[in-house]
Amino acid sequence: MTTSHVPSEGNNNFSVAKIVDLFRPIFSAFRTPAGRVGLPLVLLHVGLAVLGGLLAPYSPTDFSDLQYASPFTASETGTIPHILGTDQFGRDVFSRLLSGARSIIVISAVGSILGVAIGTAIGMISGYIGGKSDEVIMRVADGLMSFPSLLLALLVLSVSDSLAWLDGISSALATSKEPVLVVATMAIVHSPRVARVLRSATLSIKVQEYVDSARLRGESAIHIIFREILPNALPVLAVEGSVRFSYAILLASSLGFLGLGVEPPSPDWGAMIADSRSILTRAPWVPLAPAAAVASLVVGVNLLTEGIRDAQQLPSELPE
Repeated sequence: MTTSHVPSEGNNNFSVAKIVDLFRPIFSAFRTPAGRVGLPLVLLHVGLAVLGGLLAPYSPTDFSDLQYASPFTASETGTIPHILGTDQFGRDVFSRLLSGARSIIVISAVGSILGVAIGTAIGMISGYIGGKSDEVIMRVADGLMSFPSLLLALLVLSVSDSLAWLDGISSALATSKEPVLVVATMAIVHSPRVARVLRSATLSIKVQEYVDSARLRGESAIHIIFREILPNALPVLAVEGSVRFSYAILLASSLGFLGLGVEPPSPDWGAMIADSRSILTRAPWVPLAPAAAVASLVVGVNLLTEGIRDAQQLPSELPE
C-alpha cells in the first residue's frame, strides 16, 4: 500500500480543517460511479432517520382497528393515507419504518465508531512497536476473529446480566440496557478486524522517510503514531469504517430478529421482520418494507465503500 505524506507540523491547533480532513475520503467517493449512487443512498437513510419524527404521519406504537391495510389505504380519520399499509395490530408501517431507522442507524454507527476507534488504537500501536507484543496482540485478535460475528455477539449478550456497569451507563444515557449492550457487542466484534487492517497499514507507513524524520526529531511514539501515521492511514480507515458499518447494520438487524435488539414497543427493523414473517402471504408489504430498508441501506454503504476505495486508489482487498 502506498501513501502520500500528510504533514503534521504547523497544524497543532484544533480547527475545522481537521474535521474536514476526517471526512474528505468519504466525500471523495462522489467522484466515482459507485459513490455517486452509494453516498446519496446513505445520506437519504440518515436524513429519514434524523427527520423521521417529523415525517412520520402516525405514532409508530399506536394500535388501530384498521388491520392488514394495503399500501395507500385511507386512514380511519380520513387525513393522511397509510403509505405502506398497516400491520396485524393496525400500526402504520411507514411510521414504524422511519422510527426504526433512527435506532438501527444510531446503534450501528456508534457501535462501528467505537469498534473502529478501539481497533485503530490497538492495531497501530501493535504495528508500530512490533516484536513479541505485536505477536501476542495479533494472536488474541485472531482468536476473537475465529468466532462467527453473530455467535460472538450471542456469547457477549448471554453474560449481560452479570455486568452491573451496563445499568449505570444506560441510566446515565437515559436509555434501556439493550442498545448499550448491542453497541458494546459490536465494538468487541469489530475491533479485532479493524486492528488487523490498521496494523498492516501501520507496517507499510512506519518505514516512510517522514516517520524516520519524526524519530530523529525526538518525537514520542504516541506522537508518531497519531500525528504522523494516522493522518496517512485515513483512506484505509474510511474504507474499513464503511465496511464495519455495513456489518454492524446486518448484525443489529439479526439481533433484532432474534429479539435481542431494541426493547419493544420501540420499532426495530429486525424485530419488525420477525413479528410479521407469519403474515408474509397475507400482507407481504409488512415484512418486505423493513427487509427492503435493510437491504437498501447495506447496498448503499457497500457502494460507498467501493467508491472510497476507487477514489483513494486502494487495493480491492485490504491486507490483514
